[in-house]
Amino acid sequence: MIFDFPFSFGQKSSLLLIFFFFGLVFSLLTLRIGVLRENKASKWLSLLLFLCTMYITPYMLGYANWYSGGVTREILFFVPFMQVFLIGPVVFFYMKSLLDSGFRLSQREFLHFLPAVLYGVYSLVVFVTDKLILDEFYFYADGRDKDLANWYQASGLFSMAIYLILSLKYYTDYKKRIFNEVSYADTILFQWIRNFTIAFLGILILRVLFFIINPDWGEFGSQFWYYLSFSFIFSYVAIAGYTNVVKYTTLSEIGQSGFNKYQKVEQKEVEQDDKSQPDSSLLKETKPNQLDEARIVEWKTKLQHLMGENRLYENPRLTLTDVAQELGTTSKLISTVVNQGFRMNFNDYVNQFRVEAVQQRLKAGEHISKTLLGVALECGFNSKATFNRAFKKNTSISPKDFLESLTNE
Repeated sequence: MIFDFPFSFGQKSSLLLIFFFFGLVFSLLTLRIGVLRENKASKWLSLLLFLCTMYITPYMLGYANWYSGGVTREILFFVPFMQVFLIGPVVFFYMKSLLDSGFRLSQREFLHFLPAVLYGVYSLVVFVTDKLILDEFYFYADGRDKDLANWYQASGLFSMAIYLILSLKYYTDYKKRIFNEVSYADTILFQWIRNFTIAFLGILILRVLFFIINPDWGEFGSQFWYYLSFSFIFSYVAIAGYTNVVKYTTLSEIGQSGFNKYQKVEQKEVEQDDKSQPDSSLLKETKPNQLDEARIVEWKTKLQHLMGENRLYENPRLTLTDVAQELGTTSKLISTVVNQGFRMNFNDYVNQFRVEAVQQRLKAGEHISKTLLGVALECGFNSKATFNRAFKKNTSISPKDFLESLTNE
């Protein structure tokens, strides 16, 4: 039997059709890079773009008269295009894979997909009951697509909001940790994560606003403008996300390699600690908040001497582990000394030395034969933006103002 699948190319259906094909293309492009480069974040982004594409599908086809009857109507009824319970978890795991290139789903984390699985089972029950068991519709007696039901759309919005909060919390914890472990945190904390979060938040805000405008989620009406707005936002995510994938197969070729090195060494330290005897002095030292004032002062002196004499700060990839290895101790101990002894994180501690080194070189007139950025890079900074922020944070003035003050002396 040959079925005729009509598609009415009206203004609304045609606009959404463009975004539909756009989403599919970028989903496949992103998946291709993810497979070729074995990049998990790209695969999660590809899945997210596909889910967003499927999210607008019922409305695109609805405006093309697929709900008018026949085979097309039943396709829309029985195929769960809108997986609103999947979008939130995928966003969350995309964020985690961006920040941790070694991220893998644990068995416990599969529970995040339980609501989507249950809705899939519900959709299957509806199909079997209305198409295979009964001679007439029972679940679809009202003639309305279950994907557009108020309870499902509202629950999906709540789910996405929860996962946005979880993503923000994960990123906040990551920032706190990374600033305390490496001296090039700005290299790892890239702008795309912030823009992606804002875009996803924009989608949720739009959904709430349009819900207020048109409380009946199941009616097309003014819903078109929401789905059109949604399409523009997810198109931005597709383009910017794909660009980010092309530029960075990991968080940063420099930053992430150093961070992974730290994580491996840290894990080794933990394993060694677990095997240590209870009365081991090393075990006592590696536990935070157990160093008395005398020990803090002792290690502060050692650390200051090492940083000053060996000029470790000139290494733009310097990590907490590098310093700990130089002093023959653990990264946990050094972290405790920096946090409690100097009241700052490791990133700020190292940048403090770099700023002082830049000041000394500028006072010596090195900026006459070199560029200001050149001096900064020789002192361990890895970018102009990072240098400017750190310099102003430590001196309360910009590098340019500091140079002008030297000229006026």
